[in-house]
Amino acid sequence: MAMAILLHPHPFSLLISLALFSLLLNTTFCFHPKLFNVSKLQSDSDWSPAGATWYGPANGAGSDGGACGYEDAVEKAPFSAKVSAGGPSLFQSGKGCGACYQVKCTENAACSGSPVTVTLTDECPGCVSESTHFDLSGTAFGAMAKSGQANQLRNAGVLQIQYKRHSGVECEYPGTSVVFQVDSGSNPNYFASLIEYEDGDGDLARVDLQQGLDSDMWVPMQRSWGAVWKLDYGSELRAPFSIRLTALESGNTLVAKNVIPTGWQPGKTYRSLVNFDG
Repeated sequence: MAMAILLHPHPFSLLISLALFSLLLNTTFCFHPKLFNVSKLQSDSDWSPAGATWYGPANGAGSDGGACGYEDAVEKAPFSAKVSAGGPSLFQSGKGCGACYQVKCTENAACSGSPVTVTLTDECPGCVSESTHFDLSGTAFGAMAKSGQANQLRNAGVLQIQYKRHSGVECEYPGTSVVFQVDSGSNPNYFASLIEYEDGDGDLARVDLQQGLDSDMWVPMQRSWGAVWKLDYGSELRAPFSIRLTALESGNTLVAKNVIPTGWQPGKTYRSLVNFDG
């Protein structure tokens, strides 16, 4: 005759088993959202590494406009000396003129870790030790420092920094419209102009010119150098001129209607009434 033996676990053993199971459940399956910040991970991934140096006066703008042609405008608002020269990958033979970037540093004790927006206004052809290199103005380099430690940071001379261009980084010049500074070599058959203070992308892929009040034809201009664009028409141009700008990154377009008036003069500056949406 078969016998069934019923085992009764000790109450104390059962209590220990339940406690262990509860501990295992809490440590294995409990999800703490504060410890897993997806937005922070995404934000950090927006930044890329670069090298950084600085040039010119400690509290200056690097140089007077340099290879982009902005001249002493780099020292004044809205650039306000927060500008940079770029290595070849940033300058891109002048295509990068006017582009805006955010830069920050964390490796030096004087670094604040807070981003600073700078505009590309010059070229650093020898800055090739990294694939991306910013030769910042003294002002911009010092702006990456903690309060009161700008000189200490500048004394470092060379830094590894982080930068970003996309993900919400745009040129923003509040209350400023696009400006056209007519080149002093312009004449009735040849027109060239420095173009500056474009919101949004900041750099340009294309510039077109429309003559007179009754024409609907747009004639493409060519990049002369830096941020200067030219049109060698071969015959007399008819003012006023409307100028159409196409942004490099976004492809957005903007028309400055009749911005260059009849009777325009070489060397003069003409301010439009428009800008890209920032």
